[in-house]
Amino acid sequence: MSTILNPLYYAVSWVIVTFHSILGFVVGKTSHESFKWSASIIGLVVLIRVILIPLFVKQIKSQRALTALQPKMKEIQKRYKDDRQKQSEEMMKLYRENKTNPLASCFPILAQAPIFFALFTVLNGIAKNHPHGLLKGEYLLSAQQAKFFGANLSSSFLSTHTDTQTKIVTVLLILFMSATTFTTQRQLMVKGMPKMDSSNNLMLQQQKIMLYVFPVIFAVSGVNFPVGVLIYWSTTNLWTLGQQFYVIKRNPTPGSPAYEELQAKRAAKGLDGAGSNTQNSDGNSSTENGAPEAPNTRQRQQPKKKKKK
Repeated sequence: MSTILNPLYYAVSWVIVTFHSILGFVVGKTSHESFKWSASIIGLVVLIRVILIPLFVKQIKSQRALTALQPKMKEIQKRYKDDRQKQSEEMMKLYRENKTNPLASCFPILAQAPIFFALFTVLNGIAKNHPHGLLKGEYLLSAQQAKFFGANLSSSFLSTHTDTQTKIVTVLLILFMSATTFTTQRQLMVKGMPKMDSSNNLMLQQQKIMLYVFPVIFAVSGVNFPVGVLIYWSTTNLWTLGQQFYVIKRNPTPGSPAYEELQAKRAAKGLDGAGSNTQNSDGNSSTENGAPEAPNTRQRQQPKKKKKK
């Protein structure tokens, strides 16, 4: 297993060492080692998230396609309510025909799982003096001394001989990681999703699971994560929160509360900027009180002929 994952260990350690070397030219090659190693892990997050932007776009498109399919999904559920197998077959057929995937919202997390595991192994190797990838020699010695607010980057809450400072920092990072996970998912459900019937709604059920289960999983398993891994996951959560906020604000899902707010703001700006005349959805002009304005045909009126006596 270790042999199979070796390329991944080298890739992760190479990125971290490269960022560390670049930062050495900025803050000094032999100083601020703790800052450079912590910032290198954050740099790894930024690089990975930039690479995953196309996957994020695919996730958004798939979620919106699922939203548009909700009426058809409800119809299938109603039609085959007594035949679960047939219902599942029809659902999968619907997904294939519309080229969407109900699990698309999990893709960014699943894509980061190998990186997460590789970073976990590399940092554990630092703590146990068992290097992986390029973190060897002087890099290994330097990383072993690196701290984040007084906590060793390679230490976890359950590590042997973990001091009080490390435990405090670890608990704070775990709480922050869980809170940002919950906030990100709640932001999506409250602002970014159209109002849907909660009865037998697969998409809504999936979102609720992610809202409540993922933060609990991170909170429980976080005590086993090295501080460096907690920094990685907290940073990627912040990235996700900001990225999602931008999408919800600038390009919200049609029918969502954020979309309605955006349309209301655009309508208000249109009224303020256009004066007393606005355009209806059919393109005709209307006056300020909403009454339609008579169209201007721009035809020259013919002179009336005088009647002969």
